[in-house]
Amino acid sequence: MTAWTLPNSIDAARGPAIADRLNALLRRCPPLAIYAGGVAWAAWLFWLGLTGGLGPEPINALERAYGDAAITLLIAGLAVTPLRRLSGISLLRFRRAIGVTCFGFALAHLLVWAILDLRSLGAIWTEIVKRPYVTAGIAAFLALVLPALTSNDMALRRLGASAWRRIHLLVYPAAVLAALHGLWIAKGFALEPIIHMTLILVLLALRLPRPRRIAPPLA
Repeated sequence: MTAWTLPNSIDAARGPAIADRLNALLRRCPPLAIYAGGVAWAAWLFWLGLTGGLGPEPINALERAYGDAAITLLIAGLAVTPLRRLSGISLLRFRRAIGVTCFGFALAHLLVWAILDLRSLGAIWTEIVKRPYVTAGIAAFLALVLPALTSNDMALRRLGASAWRRIHLLVYPAAVLAALHGLWIAKGFALEPIIHMTLILVLLALRLPRPRRIAPPLA
């Protein structure tokens, strides 16, 4: 029996060892790198738009690129807790940076749409009322505003942990609304928004409380 059980025990021990190594490497990387990378990527996309690097419709391409970055970071933020539970890999120290950078891209996405695409303040309200996908997108953005504004230690101290956590629960409906926005805006069958929605629903389902096992009555 030892010959069969020994490899299993080695494989079981290998998982935590790999997670520990990755966590040690991640501790050397400052969260500031997330902010710096986000700013650099946003600036690079904008530069490509200015210089013709985003194709014949640079405004639409820039708007879409900022939106894709926002929802990708939103999914990454939702994955932090399940990843730690399932694999032991901890990205908790990066979660605030991921969330704030996500909001930055969402804001950039909104500004490109409102200023460069519509070019009219009066048309914004008309679009929100007229088009359901715009309504979902605006609702997702508004749901992210309070979590973004309170993603700092001072807000946590003033609000208290309980109220602070309740505010940050707004990220969950924001994620669903953002994915719905992407599904609605896609023309025809588009795999990417379907993948986004699926990942978000799976990550939210993993956060649901597990049912408690009831011990069988003693005979």
